[in-house]
Amino acid sequence: MRLVLNHLDEYPTLTAACESVSGRLGFGAESLRRWVRQAQIDGGQRDGVTTIDADEVKRLRRENRELREANAILKDAAVFFAGEPDPRRR
Repeated sequence: MRLVLNHLDEYPTLTAACESVSGRLGFGAESLRRWVRQAQIDGGQRDGVTTIDADEVKRLRRENRELREANAILKDAAVFFAGEPDPRRR
């Protein structure tokens, strides 16, 4: 990524720079382009969702899902135990 960013002004587009560098390094140009774009976003040079923000959203969604599952389990347990007869009345 650093190689592309350091020599970006020598190419007409980001895609052209990534194609040139990725060909020399032996991996996909599109992967390199996405990495460079994300590095630019993380560095504040381009608008978009930063890696830290994306990770936080992912963590919060996972936590939300787990809490919903726990609530569903607790509701089912409450219904189950509310339906049992009082053990003191046997």
